[in-house]
Amino acid sequence: MIALGLEGSANKIGVGVISHHANGKAASVLSNIRHTYVSPPGEGFLPKDVAKHHRIWVVTLVKEAMAVAGVTIADIGCICYTKGPGMGAPLQSVAVAARMLSLLWDKDLVGVNHCVGHIEMGREITGAHNPVVLYVSGGNTQVIAYAEQRYRIFGEALDIAVGNCLDRFARTLQISNDPAPGYNIEQLAKKGKVLLDLPYAVKGMDCSFAGILTTIDILAAELKANPEQRDPLSGELITTADLCFSLQETVYAMLVEITERAMAHVGSNQVLIVGGVGCNERLQEMMDLMARDRGGSVFATDERYCIDNGIMIAHAGLIAYEAGFKTPLEESTCTQRFRTDEVLVSWRD
Repeated sequence: MIALGLEGSANKIGVGVISHHANGKAASVLSNIRHTYVSPPGEGFLPKDVAKHHRIWVVTLVKEAMAVAGVTIADIGCICYTKGPGMGAPLQSVAVAARMLSLLWDKDLVGVNHCVGHIEMGREITGAHNPVVLYVSGGNTQVIAYAEQRYRIFGEALDIAVGNCLDRFARTLQISNDPAPGYNIEQLAKKGKVLLDLPYAVKGMDCSFAGILTTIDILAAELKANPEQRDPLSGELITTADLCFSLQETVYAMLVEITERAMAHVGSNQVLIVGGVGCNERLQEMMDLMARDRGGSVFATDERYCIDNGIMIAHAGLIAYEAGFKTPLEESTCTQRFRTDEVLVSWRD
C-alpha cells in the first residue's frame, strides 16, 4: 500500500509518499518534500499569507514528491491530509488540495489528526514500543500516553505552547525566522553562561508559559535600555545569549518534570519527543539525563521528521486506512481544534 500525505497546519507545506509492506517490515519513506513560509524578522505569520503560500506551492510539491518517489497515480492507494489542529486558513488550503486530488484521481480520502501523525511517525522511525510522548511544537505542548485505543493527555500547556513562547521571544529580539525562530534561539543559548531567575510554572501535570514570556520580554527591554547590566550573583555582564539560555533552561526543566511525573504514573521507562521543538538538542539532553536516572531511554527524531512534514500524515493516514478508516468527501473538513484524545486508535491493541 502506498499513500500520499499533505500537511499544512502552520507555516510549512509538506508532501510525502510512503509505502507499507504486507510482511510487517518497516515502512519505506519514498519522498518527503517541504517548503516553509518565512516571515520577516520581528514578525509572526498571518494565516491568510500562509494559506496563499500553501496554495502557490502545493501542486509543485505534489509533482516533485511523486517524481522523487518514482510512483504514478495508479500506485497511490489513498490521499491523506491534516484535518487539524492548526491555523484555519492554511488547513483549508490543504484540505481543498486533498479533495481536488481525491476527485481527480478517484482515490479515498483520510483525514489525520496532526498530533497523532507526529506520534505514529516518531514510533515508526525510532522503534519506541509504548513510550510516554512529549509533544512540543509552536502550537501544542502535551504529555501523552496510550491507553485503551486512545492517546490520553496527561498534562498540557494552560495558555501558550512552549514553541510559541520561544517564537515570540525571537520576535522580541528581532532575530531571523529562517530556518526557524526556535532554532536561532537555540544557537544563541549555546553561548549563554548566566542563568537568570524566571518564573517556574508547573501546576500538577500542566505548564504555563505566558508569565515566563512576559518576564523575559521585560528583561530584554531592560537590557536594551542598559547594556551594562550585571548579574547580581556572579557580577557578570548579562547578554542576549544569557536571556535565551535562561529561557530554554527554565521551560525545558518544566517539560522534563511533567514528563517524569507521567512516566511514574503509567510505569513507563521510555520517552518519545515529537514536534518541532523536539529537534532541540538541549531538550533532548535534559530529557536523557532524567530518563537515565530512571533506568530508561529517550527517543527523538531529526528535523526531517520532528518538524511538520507530509510523510507523518501519509504514514498515520495509511495505518488508519489499513484498519478500515476513511473520510467521506462530504466529511472532509478541517478544524482548528482537534484534540489528540478524540481519535480512536483502532490500529493498536
